[in-house]
Amino acid sequence: MSIAVAQTAPAAKSASTGSRWTQLLLGLVAMMAISSPQYVWALFVKPMQAATGASLAGLQVTFSILIGLQTWFSPLQGVLIDRFGPRAMISAGALLTGLSWVLAASASSLVGLYLSYGLLGGLGTGIIYVGIVGLMVKWFPDRRGLATGVVAAGYGFGALFTTFPISSLMQQSGYQHALTVFGLILAGVGVLAAQGLRMPPKDATGSTVSGTGALALRFQARDSVTPRQMLRTPIFWLLFVMMTMMSTGGLMVISQMGAFAKDFGVSDVTVFGLAALPLALSLDRITNGLTRPFFGWVSDRIGRENTMALAFILEGLSILLLVYYRDNALAFVLLSGLVFFGWGEIFSLFPSTLTDTFGPRHATVNYGFLYMAQGVGSVLGGPVAALLHQQTGSWMPVFALIVTMDILTGMLALFALKPMRRRWLGRSSEVPGEAQGAPA
Repeated sequence: MSIAVAQTAPAAKSASTGSRWTQLLLGLVAMMAISSPQYVWALFVKPMQAATGASLAGLQVTFSILIGLQTWFSPLQGVLIDRFGPRAMISAGALLTGLSWVLAASASSLVGLYLSYGLLGGLGTGIIYVGIVGLMVKWFPDRRGLATGVVAAGYGFGALFTTFPISSLMQQSGYQHALTVFGLILAGVGVLAAQGLRMPPKDATGSTVSGTGALALRFQARDSVTPRQMLRTPIFWLLFVMMTMMSTGGLMVISQMGAFAKDFGVSDVTVFGLAALPLALSLDRITNGLTRPFFGWVSDRIGRENTMALAFILEGLSILLLVYYRDNALAFVLLSGLVFFGWGEIFSLFPSTLTDTFGPRHATVNYGFLYMAQGVGSVLGGPVAALLHQQTGSWMPVFALIVTMDILTGMLALFALKPMRRRWLGRSSEVPGEAQGAPA
């Protein structure tokens, strides 16, 4: 690919470097506001089953709709954000997310949950997730791994602040009241954060300008590939398959944790004075948040593919240990945290790798197409995993498949993705995200 370095306009450069950290902070808050629909879902499964009389597999379709619509519409959502701007669209996403919980509170059937918690929640959270990640890869061309990791951490961390309050309010007033109260709170927080969001300025050539130093100029100048062109490349489809396999494992644990913790006999066991399940969910939010900027930062230094192999194999080994010590409540809590430390980084590694490879100009829409892999993973990790458990009467086949996919994906990163990206970029010594270091 040809590389033509654009000249950075001094005024735009100064403005971008002075405000991109504010954009990062606002993006972090917006992501935290949409975390709970996915990450506290396990708390609602049993009471919703009781209220609707649904099977576990039937109820888990709600979760799959949430993640599926969050991801499958993301290319269109990326186009809308580029067209109408982040302030309007992120505000709309926050309102849809809050409304989904308020309406789910009064749903008495599976169809009602599908349309509220699933449909509206998926559309709302998808707008915000794709929009914020798309903004960050444009604002931070020199620190894409770190920046996407920070905002993705908000998505992982956010539920940390709601898990115990929601659990407590559910015990006092029922899950319907908890959905209503927190739906209104989360919508308000998201709308407020959206008011300060904006696209980075542009230089005279039309390229977004954000970041400083030679590395930023090299990243910014790299030719940008359109979605149509990207979809014709084997690299994209390899990334799609890899993200699908990794998404499946994490989403299986997220959506089924309440069910398999109960089957293992540890969900209500007290650990450090707290019930094991909500404690594990809270610890998972911490590790699921920390891993995103951590491994994003690591990947800026040792390379995307090397980091993928390290993290994905860690995920597989952690699940093996979780299964081995499944009847020990303390081990269950601690190892579930390690599982998410090996999983959550996919939301910093994949978008930064994609943008490094195909350029920043169409980054929001391009990542929207890749993010659809999360939707496929939600189906495999949600109702399909529940059906496999139902058919076999055991969680062991489910966990065996997840471990296999995790380790296979780590190997693909090293032995398939790395050489493919080198050939595509044609300058192996200057491949973005490949162990070349970021500016201090």
